[in-house]
Order: sequence, then structure tokens, then C-alpha cells
Amino acid sequence: METPEISPEEKIRRDALFQREFVPHMDTLYNFGFHLTYNEVDAQDLVQETLLKAYRFIHSYQEGTNAKAWLFRILKNAFINEYRKRARQPDPIDYEEVVHYQDREDASYSGYVDLRQEIFQGLMGDEVTIALNHLPVDFRTVVLLCDIEGFTYEEIASIMDVPIGTVRSRLHRARNMLKEELKTYAASQGFKENR
Repeated sequence: METPEISPEEKIRRDALFQREFVPHMDTLYNFGFHLTYNEVDAQDLVQETLLKAYRFIHSYQEGTNAKAWLFRILKNAFINEYRKRARQPDPIDYEEVVHYQDREDASYSGYVDLRQEIFQGLMGDEVTIALNHLPVDFRTVVLLCDIEGFTYEEIASIMDVPIGTVRSRLHRARNMLKEELKTYAASQGFKENR
């Protein structure tokens, strides 16, 4: 689909709008993308794809509305599309690695293992982050959008394309799951459960 030609003045206006409304949200987009993917490169790719789509469809953005919510919805949709695409494809095989392995003289050689790296590789950070990352993606997303990014229920419903009741339900269930997950940690830190 070809995009219609725009005047130089319109391009300048769109570029200024993009810089003013969208660029300031790059860090929060990255954080959201990272919490969805757990991967820096994938999060950066999601942000790049989001900003490209935002620029491409900037004509449909209403200036002065909630740019952050608009961008988060684009990023969420890009994440879902990529997740679906990957789910339909088998895991890729690196044939160069297979050939290299077969060509080695000593195939029993297992390589050097740095135990320090192996021990710390699985650690995500503090217990709250780990508990949050254990949540299913729909529940994790609603907690991130509400409690970390500060979106209203209405904005979250728009970003996730679900009814407000679903947002409230998921948020309630997610917070209860986090509470259960963190109960032991809280007790070890001296917190007592209120009854």
C-alpha cells in the first residue's frame, strides 16, 4: 500500500509532533517491552517497531490525546503479533553450529563453563521482579500498566482492547498471585500478614 505524498510543511509538522509527543516515551516503552519479553534485544526491536508504526500512522493520531497510551497499545499489539508468529514456527536450527560440531576432532569436548555465570544467569533481580515475571503475560501486563506506568483502568482497557471489568478482574487476580508468591519473602523480612 503506497502512502500518499505529503507536502514538505506537513512532513516538518509531523516530525515535530513525533519528537514532541512520542520520543519522550522511549524509555517507558523499552521497560514495558522488556517486561513482556525478558530480552533486551527483543525489547529494543519492539520499541523500534512501535516507533516506526507510530510515525507511519501519525496522521491518525489526534494531537493532544494520550500519546503514551497510543504507543503502548501499538507495542502490545506488536508483541502479540510476534508471539503468534513465533508460536507457528518451529525453533530454528543453526546448521553452521551442527557442521562445526561434527567437524571438531574431539566431539566429546564440552567446552569451558564459567560457574559464576551459570549460577547468576537465572537471577532476574529482586524478589518482586521475579514474582512479577512469574505471572502469566495478561496479568503481568495489567500490573505493569497500572502499578508501574500509572495508567487508568480506562486507558488500560483501551491499550489491551478488553472491557474495564476484565482489567479490574485481572488486576485483582494478579495482585493476589503476587501476594501469594511474596508471602514467604515478606515473612523473612519481618513483615506480618494483616488479618
